[in-house]
Amino acid sequence: MSVAKLKKVIWTIFKYATLLLAIFIAVLPLVSCVITAFKTPEEYVSTNVMQLPQSWTYFENFIQAWKQANMATAFRNSFIILVFVLFGSIMTGSMLAYVLSRFKFKGNGLIRNLFLFAALLPGIAMQVPVYQIMYTLGWINSLPGYIILMCGTDVISIYIFIQYFENLPVSLDESAYLDGASYFTIYSKILLPLLKPAIVTSIILKGANTYNEYYCAQLYLQDKTRLCTVATSLYTFTGPLGSQYNLICAGVIISLLPALIVFIIFQNQIYSGVAAGAVKG
Repeated sequence: MSVAKLKKVIWTIFKYATLLLAIFIAVLPLVSCVITAFKTPEEYVSTNVMQLPQSWTYFENFIQAWKQANMATAFRNSFIILVFVLFGSIMTGSMLAYVLSRFKFKGNGLIRNLFLFAALLPGIAMQVPVYQIMYTLGWINSLPGYIILMCGTDVISIYIFIQYFENLPVSLDESAYLDGASYFTIYSKILLPLLKPAIVTSIILKGANTYNEYYCAQLYLQDKTRLCTVATSLYTFTGPLGSQYNLICAGVIISLLPALIVFIIFQNQIYSGVAAGAVKG
């Protein structure tokens, strides 16, 4: 075997070994979570996290997690939040991108740079003034107030929409305008339907962030009996005397199922949307 071929074989082995290691690191916590979710309280106390349960038909953890964490209310609230936040974010982001990409005016570049600057600011640093605003407006313990907060401008989605708008020919706008269409008609009837790949990409990014969001939900939705979300409901089983990780793991699996089902059903649209809606240089 030549030296060049030997180097190629070694490089191939190294690549696959690295991929297998990355897969193992990524899957190990999920496997541990599944194993723990099916253990009885006695098994959980007396065995390690990777030791298999005696029976895979023990569903009491899932039943208790569903009832004690009030997950029916949590899923309802999370669904309502997702629907309104995604709709508001997509409409706001696409409208802003339409204005910034199609209309050249003084301050256009400044606005884009300010959006970029805002994306660089750590969110935690802005929480004091944001909390003061939410408190002044009476939006603490208010689901509509939390939805408005989460509808805040998504800078990454705006740049995705801007890049996609700039790849659409301006002749579409000009032809529609000459036929008597208003700017809003051009946006809503002609350009918005062409943004499907970018919309899918933005939905994935914003949807995952909103569904998994914990900090703001914990801070602003303080009434956990009626305003809990999927992310905050799992902390029902934590406390100063210890955490019930068998119930937490069962709740995690329950919370993963909707996202997994959505991914399986719409995986072709998700893959095509991410590929076509990616930011191009």
